[in-house]
Amino acid sequence: MNAHSCLPVLAFSILPLVATTHAAGGGAAEERPPFWTIPAAPVESLSRANGWPAAGARANWERSLGDATSNRYSELSQITRDNVAQLEVAWTYKAGDGAANIQCNPIIVNGTLYTPTPGKNLVAVDAATGRERWRFAPSSLIGKDSTSPARRGLLYWKGDKEASPRLLFGDGNWLLAVDPDTGKAVAGFGQVGRVRVPKGTTVVGAMYGHILVLAGYTGDVYGFDARNGALLWTFATRPPAGEFGNDTWSSIEQGANCWGGIALDESRGIAFVATGSPKPNFLGMNHLGDNLFSNCVLALDATTGKRLWHFQEIRHDIWDWDLPAPPNLVTVERHGLRVDAVAQVSKTGNTMLLDRLTGQPLYDFRLVRTDTRALPGDVAAPYQPAPELPESFARNAYTEADLPTLPGAKDAVLAAFQRSNHGPFPSLEEARPTLMFNIHGGAEWTGAAADRRGFLYVTSNEVPWSITCFRDDDPEPLKPPTAGEQVYQSICAACHGADRRGVGHAPPFRGLRHRLKEEEIRSILKTGRNGMPPLPFLTEEQIAPLMDFLLCRDRPANAPASKQKNSWTFNGFQRFTDPLGYPACTPPWGTLNCINLNTGKIAWKVPLGEYAELSAQGIPITGQENFGGATVTAPGLVFVSGTRDKKIRAFDSDTGKELWKSELPLHGTAAPASYEVDGRQFIVIPATGGGKLGGPAGDTWVAFALPRKP
Repeated sequence: MNAHSCLPVLAFSILPLVATTHAAGGGAAEERPPFWTIPAAPVESLSRANGWPAAGARANWERSLGDATSNRYSELSQITRDNVAQLEVAWTYKAGDGAANIQCNPIIVNGTLYTPTPGKNLVAVDAATGRERWRFAPSSLIGKDSTSPARRGLLYWKGDKEASPRLLFGDGNWLLAVDPDTGKAVAGFGQVGRVRVPKGTTVVGAMYGHILVLAGYTGDVYGFDARNGALLWTFATRPPAGEFGNDTWSSIEQGANCWGGIALDESRGIAFVATGSPKPNFLGMNHLGDNLFSNCVLALDATTGKRLWHFQEIRHDIWDWDLPAPPNLVTVERHGLRVDAVAQVSKTGNTMLLDRLTGQPLYDFRLVRTDTRALPGDVAAPYQPAPELPESFARNAYTEADLPTLPGAKDAVLAAFQRSNHGPFPSLEEARPTLMFNIHGGAEWTGAAADRRGFLYVTSNEVPWSITCFRDDDPEPLKPPTAGEQVYQSICAACHGADRRGVGHAPPFRGLRHRLKEEEIRSILKTGRNGMPPLPFLTEEQIAPLMDFLLCRDRPANAPASKQKNSWTFNGFQRFTDPLGYPACTPPWGTLNCINLNTGKIAWKVPLGEYAELSAQGIPITGQENFGGATVTAPGLVFVSGTRDKKIRAFDSDTGKELWKSELPLHGTAAPASYEVDGRQFIVIPATGGGKLGGPAGDTWVAFALPRKP
């Protein structure tokens, strides 16, 4: 089959664009036009705003991410621009059962806060005082299968005439239901409070009546009956034979899963799901094609699971550029009309703004011709997205202009840059590094917050990465080590790794026999190349056995291979850094962005996070890699944490001006939640550290409030 024969259908499944985009995607590269465009929805087709959710409906925080819109928006108004600087710690809670990176945005129901803990428990905490009320161990239901309860969220369902209220959350391959008052498993739900999820789950679900829409961590989307746990429907995110989209894979591998999140329009009964890239990362030779429904926004009928529409960002994603975050359900102004839409942020820094009922883009969506070279046997997609509006909130191509500007840093990394692939949609070649942004975003799983004005607030990372792919079919080294391996470990391992997978900017030596002949290797040892210095001190007594080791001649001919013959792998996710460990690019390295979706323009962008030692040298604030996410409130405040400097901050939603900050015990690890108890508004955040930012992990939640009136 043509590896990308379904390009137009994949880009947008219900617009009549087949003829246009097939022509754009066919023919030799020089015959293809430089770009093609999915046109913006015409005025007459726009979905008029229906008033959901109603004003005043978002004062509670009963689902991680705030409510079904996934907007992390609070209408509480006690904390304002004028008094936010007075915020103080109201209480702290320490779980006392271990230390771990907690990524769950907590929920608050009737004065009780619910959250998972480092010790794999679920706790209920008095939301006014931080005093623990009860503790539930999922392992009491599912034993050793308990891996990370409510890892990225949980929700409260108020029940109906047939069923009592309950907390619903995933834990590995299980969906659990717990009584919010007692912390006991709900007896009438599945097998005493548990139901197996075929492909596991990690993100918070969403409710439509009694139907819980839940995404599978390794694929698929499900509808469960929240009353009894019955599985009602399944939507396959990797279409099986005979179903729409199956022919966009030469063969089905993995991926196209939802690890970022979902949202649900309760007024229309539509669930919106964001999916990740096809797997394995970087190695697309065994799943040629555009790979539906990877990198897609999916709209599903919440009652039946039927696909209503889909919109794909990256086709045949070989860069691990997922849609990592939950969609945001927003209302914006277009052509003088109030329009209900879906905003989806991506790792690449794009924001897809789509009509909620049809999936049509609200701005022209441009795709440009690429010249990406993929690994042997792989075929890169001929076109990839480069929308002009909404404006990108992150860099998505590493170029010479991005080389670092800190003293001495550019010279230190220039050689690595010069021997790498880089630029837009960079090529992947055997043993040649590829420099790129967006492995940790752009946007990450923390996603965006949105207010009622149609403004989107998204945290972003702009940290470069170095990825090197190589064949990994070398026979295993002998034991005890041969003379050649002993030379390698003493001379080469510091740069190229004891396992020959490469370290930092140094390339891997696995699969070297496929890339270089012995005379070429000997020449490099004598004269050096790129970042490798010459090694004139090596004697022939050392070089000869080293050649045998590197070219696998010191193993028996029938020695077992490390992996299957002609298999490929990569040298792990390695940040591209300067000698001091800072990102090897110009700042900013982390930002908070406000996008006016009504115009598509970035209203403001500010660095998020500060390296005090750089500021002390007079270097402007650089921002930091961050994982936390923003929460926005009606009075115009954006609360955000997740930075290495362990701060929580409040910004003015109109200007991006920092209005308040406070230091946390460790860096915040999820977005803040806003709630009210007995007339007092609180902002609470897990400050458990660790995770992708590294450093120590802990077990503390911190709640802030205004001082009590005397």
